[in-house]
Amino acid sequence: MLAASERKAALLGVIGSAKRRLVLSLFRCDDFSILDALAAALERGVQVEAILTKRAKGGKRRLKKLWGALEEMGAVVTRYADPVVKYHAKYLVADEATAVVTTLNPTRKCFARTWDAVVITQDPSVIKGLLTLFKADAAGVPLPSRRPLGGRLIVGPERSRPEIMALITSAKHSIRILDHKLSDPDVVALLRDRRSDGITVSVLGTQPMGGVEPHGKMMIIDESRAILGSTALSTLSLDFRREVSLVVHEPALVKQLNMSYQQLSAKAGTAASRLPGDRTA
Repeated sequence: MLAASERKAALLGVIGSAKRRLVLSLFRCDDFSILDALAAALERGVQVEAILTKRAKGGKRRLKKLWGALEEMGAVVTRYADPVVKYHAKYLVADEATAVVTTLNPTRKCFARTWDAVVITQDPSVIKGLLTLFKADAAGVPLPSRRPLGGRLIVGPERSRPEIMALITSAKHSIRILDHKLSDPDVVALLRDRRSDGITVSVLGTQPMGGVEPHGKMMIIDESRAILGSTALSTLSLDFRREVSLVVHEPALVKQLNMSYQQLSAKAGTAASRLPGDRTA
């Protein structure tokens, strides 16, 4: 997990390291340094393949400009063809050796003003899973019915709901959520049941967080596992969007995420203990 000042540098570093191939998903992008880095990759002979959503709120004109800019550079651009599912996932793979799963869009806002995270990994299972996903989505075919995406990737809408509900159910003592879109009735009901079981449930999102705007999505289970990515705990995100989140087990990284959450929670105060629908004092 990287601080705001490091997010752009991290993405630029991965893009700049590519020697043969870059595949990535883009939902929004208005940061010219990212586009310049992709252009530079193309100039040095890297094959750049991008998949973009066909729909984004208030963004059709911007999307067309982004498509045009990438195609003019020489990138292979695919418009996700599903007529219902919006492509909201945020990931990148360089040279089949390094993968990035992030909660942010490469925009000026997300690089400066929001709470977001960038996770870089060389885990072969994550890389293979993302490349399998990209290949299927670029070709416009369903994901294989078997589970080829590894144990760390949560990919929606096919698997988001059951896998996230299972993670919530597995909690032994605490669930910490950072998600300003938490609203799905079944998820909220399960969280309320878990709280009744004695599990500590904390939710951050809509509360003031010291000048940081909410955007990234994160859940920490028992201070030992974290789930980071584009998946929001809303019905739209769980059931109708292509989303990708990553399960993180590394103790040092989970500790860092816990510390970040605790800092934000201290600013939210008692509001962090409330679920949607709870009565306020």
